[in-house]
Amino acid sequence: MANLGLALAIVGAALAALLSGMGSARGVGIVGEAAAGLISEDPSKFTKVLILQILPGTQGLYGFITAIMVMIKIQLLSGAPVALTTQQGLQIFGACLPMAIVGYFSAIAQAKVAAAGVSVVAKKPEQQSKAMVLSAMVETYAVLALLISLLIILRLSF
Repeated sequence: MANLGLALAIVGAALAALLSGMGSARGVGIVGEAAAGLISEDPSKFTKVLILQILPGTQGLYGFITAIMVMIKIQLLSGAPVALTTQQGLQIFGACLPMAIVGYFSAIAQAKVAAAGVSVVAKKPEQQSKAMVLSAMVETYAVLALLISLLIILRLSF
């Protein structure tokens, strides 16, 4: 197959965006459910819980950035993508996996922590920043996955 390398690179980019986006969508939904319960009782806490709901959405953004970087690297956006060997396509595919996999699972894990943070805000609204810090700790691993994916993509040469 003449375009197998290019196809593998595109599938890698798509997986980075798709899985991270799915994890974020699920995560934002999980926190949104918890937040809706709280604001039905106390609408004044909307802003505090909205911030917690946004946090698991970042993984989707990181997957999107990874996919864009692949498309730039392989010059797909220019309309004249580079010819990639199967090995080069596999390298890009592999470079996308950290963001795809970690992005999916970390968004869901972060959502669980953020949903618990909604409970903190319900009982002690002044402790919202602590709930945010707990949730942001999970974010660390998504950021590391993004960095690994991007560093590999940027380091590849063809």
